[in-house]
Amino acid sequence: MAVQRSASADKIIVDRTKPSRNSEVARAIRRTRDRLAEQVGSPAFERELLKLHAHAMINTVVAMPLLVVLIAAAGLFAGMNIDLLLWAPLTMLGYAVLALVARRVERTPVNELSLGKWSKIFLLGHAVSGIGWAYFVYIQCDSCGLEPFPVVKAVILLLAIAVTAIIASALRGALVATFALPVAIFAAAGAPSWSPVDVLMVVLLAISLPFFTYVAGNFNRSAVMLLAFRSEKDALIAELETAKSMSDEARRRAEEANLAKSRFLASMSHELRTPLNAILGFSEVMATQVLGPLPNPTYRGYAQDIHDSGTHLLELINEILDLSRIEAGRYQLNEEAVTLANIVDECCHLMELRTSNKDIRITKEFERDMPRLYADERAIRQIALNLLSNAVKFTPSGGEIRVRVGWTAGGGQYVSIKDNGPGIPPDELPVVMSAFGQGAIAIKSAEQGTGLGLPIVQGLVQIHGGTFDLQSKLREGTEVVATFPASRVIEPMPALATVAVGGRRH
Repeated sequence: MAVQRSASADKIIVDRTKPSRNSEVARAIRRTRDRLAEQVGSPAFERELLKLHAHAMINTVVAMPLLVVLIAAAGLFAGMNIDLLLWAPLTMLGYAVLALVARRVERTPVNELSLGKWSKIFLLGHAVSGIGWAYFVYIQCDSCGLEPFPVVKAVILLLAIAVTAIIASALRGALVATFALPVAIFAAAGAPSWSPVDVLMVVLLAISLPFFTYVAGNFNRSAVMLLAFRSEKDALIAELETAKSMSDEARRRAEEANLAKSRFLASMSHELRTPLNAILGFSEVMATQVLGPLPNPTYRGYAQDIHDSGTHLLELINEILDLSRIEAGRYQLNEEAVTLANIVDECCHLMELRTSNKDIRITKEFERDMPRLYADERAIRQIALNLLSNAVKFTPSGGEIRVRVGWTAGGGQYVSIKDNGPGIPPDELPVVMSAFGQGAIAIKSAEQGTGLGLPIVQGLVQIHGGTFDLQSKLREGTEVVATFPASRVIEPMPALATVAVGGRRH
């Protein structure tokens, strides 16, 4: 059996079971990501990588010079010649030039960076710093007594390559520009002897340079992905900000429209009710011939029609005002202790004339000795009358309406009204639960109604903190259940014990 259960008093006709809004959001996000993916190789990303490289060079400006100073100090301690004192300032000068270039690039706005120009300057600076390492490879130490000195130089060069691969990973080609010449000079310096140790060190350096280049390339791709994610995040934040501003504007307009609607209804209710009361009063006087006979029976019929139409219009105005107050949260409950079964029973008696005209049976199943409910009697009566009126309207002649009042599993109370009418198709359940919504069966049968009964019932039940369920199956009937929470059930107080009080009579 199809079930329609609403958790809010919103009467906009929206089928929330359809994922149309979710699919629209998913498509928008997919378009944004596709657009960002196309920009990964764009100049904007390359400029960001150039800025990252400059930032890394500035943050590690002390690292490589400190390594150079430590190598120079260790060499002097080992007894190397004066060439080491010339190598250290030369290499530090190369890194100082790189730091100056990085400082200039970092201070330049991203959109003003010339990508080709500054990339070439950076590569040239790395090549200049590589000259210092090439000079270090060329230095010999015959007097220091270190036989495996080429091994020491190879290890130091490997350490410098590894450090540079981490620091300069944001700029492609920086590692090769720095150490291609030192590795070539190391291989050329070891060529005359071609001892096994020299060959091993040359091979190790020849393998380490492309290996660390590959590692730097992975770091570079990771940096590109981070930039892409950051750009995507910024774009999505911008879209969310735009959507939020549009939502705020739409909410502001909706609030203004709702305020205008409330003012219009408040004004028009007075303007309409005043002439309607006169129309109803005078038409009733004419139809009942209070002031004298009306000879023409057609005129008497017209007067009765005017009275009936005015009554229907007044009921419609009252329903619209009730629904507006419920939606605006201004419906005031006059709460008191009421008996739910008694109110529903009285409403069934009020509907007896209509049910007898259509030969409809009303079966009542009320649980006995139910405690009273703390609720608004007028609202409970309106709930029961609206549900009974709908049931009578759609129940065929000779049908049956079953009315039940009882306990819920959670200790609350409920009223259930079930008919054996034509039922409601599942796709029309959101329509009949919306304001002014009518199903196809009601339209085809030309049943009189405004489509406000169920929304008003739903709103009144929710104001009491309860739930409203509509269950229907085509060609089998419809059942509506209004449930009131256990917090509104008044527990009967135990009888006070009678105590005989003795004493003097005053």
